[in-house]
Amino acid sequence: MEQYDNTNRGAIFKNDRKEKENQPDLTGKLNVEGKDFYVSAWKKESKSGMPFYSISVSLPREEKAQTAEDDGTF
Repeated sequence: MEQYDNTNRGAIFKNDRKEKENQPDLTGKLNVEGKDFYVSAWKKESKSGMPFYSISVSLPREEKAQTAEDDGTF
């Protein structure tokens, strides 16, 4: 059986662990050119009343720590 190539693809799902209003409504993962990222999305409404999603993309925790070590920051 061939393995599915997830490069440049991702998925987000309803955040079943949401406890506070500022936590994301949707969470998931995204792969860009072979590098994995976390994705968070919040349901919002524009000033004109049109619904949209505000999206945040971040590095996985272990990569954040490695990047900080490489930069000499804490």
